[in-house]
Amino acid sequence: MGTRRIKFDLLIHDLKTPLAVIEAGITSLIERSEKYGPLTEKQKKVLKRALRNTKVTQTLVNDAMEIGRSSEGIIHTHRFSLSDLIEQSLVELFDLTDYRASESVKECVNLTALKETLSERNIFLHVDENLWCQQVHLDEGKIRQVLRNLLTNALKYRKKLIEIKIESNDKSLSLSVKDDGDGIPAEYHQKIFECYFQMDAERNHCVRGHGLG
Repeated sequence: MGTRRIKFDLLIHDLKTPLAVIEAGITSLIERSEKYGPLTEKQKKVLKRALRNTKVTQTLVNDAMEIGRSSEGIIHTHRFSLSDLIEQSLVELFDLTDYRASESVKECVNLTALKETLSERNIFLHVDENLWCQQVHLDEGKIRQVLRNLLTNALKYRKKLIEIKIESNDKSLSLSVKDDGDGIPAEYHQKIFECYFQMDAERNHCVRGHGLG
């Protein structure tokens, strides 16, 4: 690992602590009115916006760390439940785009409730109950990053619907995200895997991104 890579990793790592402190402070102001005093609706709105943007920054920092690890061929695998993976990815997604949806996902007590919450937003989850409860052995951070990026792009480009489908056989697990948008032109199919690549501004005039998906 080169000196520049080490310095970059240290910088990214050092950003995590102050961001966590900011998030905790804002959350306390919003949720602990008995200690800090009541807030007006305008104050709550401003604080919730600050909290969402703090989470955006945290996500970018975590993505940068994962990109660095991927470039070095570093993986960290462990066992975790498929349900935790999907639910956490959805919470991270909605934290950045729809705070109320994020809270609704957190309140879901089972798969049926989650499917209903998502369907209200025209997102349809297709997965068998038995598979939903299974444990998988993967690099959770990387898989969650990939899934969140797929869902983020689907939200940006869909016309109305998004489908999340999870299937398995004896040897593999398949997870797909599909939207009803126009799709990616054939000439971009290989380029989309390049860092910082984004499609032509004319095709992408209403969608912003940093090209690290």
